[in-house]
Amino acid sequence: MLKNTIAIVGRPNVGKSTLFNRLIGKRKSIVHDMPGVTRDRLYHYAKWSGINFRLVDTGGIEISDKPFQEQIGIQAKIAIEESNIIIFVVDGKNGSLPDDEYIADILRKSNKTIYVVANKVDNSKNFDLSLWSLGFADIFSISALHGNGIGNLLDIATSSFEKENKDNQLPKLSIIGKPNAGKSSLLNQLAKTERSIVSPIANTTRDSVSNNVFIEGTEYEVVDTAGINRKSRLVESVDHYALMRAMSSLEDSDIAILVVDATKDFTHFDSRIAGYAMDNKKPIIMLINKWDLVEKKTNTMIEYEKKVRKHFKFMSWAPVIFISAKFGNRLSKLEESIEMVRINKSKVINTNLLNEVIQDIQIMKPAPSKVGKRLNIKFSRQLVGTRIPTFLLFCNDKSLLHFSYERYIWNCLRDNFDLRGVPINLIFKDGKNRDKNER
Repeated sequence: MLKNTIAIVGRPNVGKSTLFNRLIGKRKSIVHDMPGVTRDRLYHYAKWSGINFRLVDTGGIEISDKPFQEQIGIQAKIAIEESNIIIFVVDGKNGSLPDDEYIADILRKSNKTIYVVANKVDNSKNFDLSLWSLGFADIFSISALHGNGIGNLLDIATSSFEKENKDNQLPKLSIIGKPNAGKSSLLNQLAKTERSIVSPIANTTRDSVSNNVFIEGTEYEVVDTAGINRKSRLVESVDHYALMRAMSSLEDSDIAILVVDATKDFTHFDSRIAGYAMDNKKPIIMLINKWDLVEKKTNTMIEYEKKVRKHFKFMSWAPVIFISAKFGNRLSKLEESIEMVRINKSKVINTNLLNEVIQDIQIMKPAPSKVGKRLNIKFSRQLVGTRIPTFLLFCNDKSLLHFSYERYIWNCLRDNFDLRGVPINLIFKDGKNRDKNER
């Protein structure tokens, strides 16, 4: 059981995701009038009256035999086991259905504190009295859409929780890639549990799913994003929203793991997916999955990495790791790379050493001449506390900088200071703008 955790459960389309989004204060869970949109359990931290707690949204539980229903039920039961408090959401307007009675029986056997919440109730006239047949002593009437009754519910639901002094801020890993590349299998391997639904059906994961895991002694929040697909193929609006959630997860992450299916040829869109991470200036690890399905010959791995480097030329600095997420083969290699990238992205370079290297770089290869003038970098320093290694370079005239020379400096700094796995941000400034306190 996790500390200060509330799980939201109920049958499909009663407003669980709307309530989840209301409680966390943003649209993380997909809200759609199509039943069964939320399949995995979703986690997010929330705060109420100075109390930090974890909220879990689950897929709708049904008696009927529908695709993924067994897995959804398992995910919901895991959420129930992990939680201290259960919010059982029912439809306040339409009353009790057989699915509600089925869920009520499951919850009673859990021996957890349960609060029954009748959603979609804007006034007392909307409340369907058949809900009392579920056998619970109290029912809270709310409107998750409009926020009515939410404060009273949270006051009671969090009353037994302990106050914490600081918010949870763990480094975040986002797992990105095309549908059915093995992202969910990877999350399950890292979490050492059936955290995310795994299916041969593409686009099984629609929301972003997360779990806290320890890697090389460091605790991370790992996010399995919805499979990213071509925008032209997003026929259902729900898939469009899933893409938006995946991009949001990527923007919030500290490190991106790009999962590529080793059994399929690279496409232009594989580069596009990597570009999403690059545009957000995210450290990236290239993960070649399903390596167990590739026929091995002499130097197979070396030759495949050459193909990767050729196709992803703009990511020459990214580590390339070969694994089988299904069986966990070579998982330790990935974990070592994750920890290496985490350390490298926060590496602090001594100012004197940095300037010595910058001067050596210019001596070995002076900047190209432009209209009779040449770029001269006079002083450099690192900006500390940034998301990726960021360097200020003061020069005689930044308009003399050619992109190829910037790339040359970029590569030299990476080689000299071992910045594998992370992009580098260079900021060029004219020397006359340098503040006296820059030293």
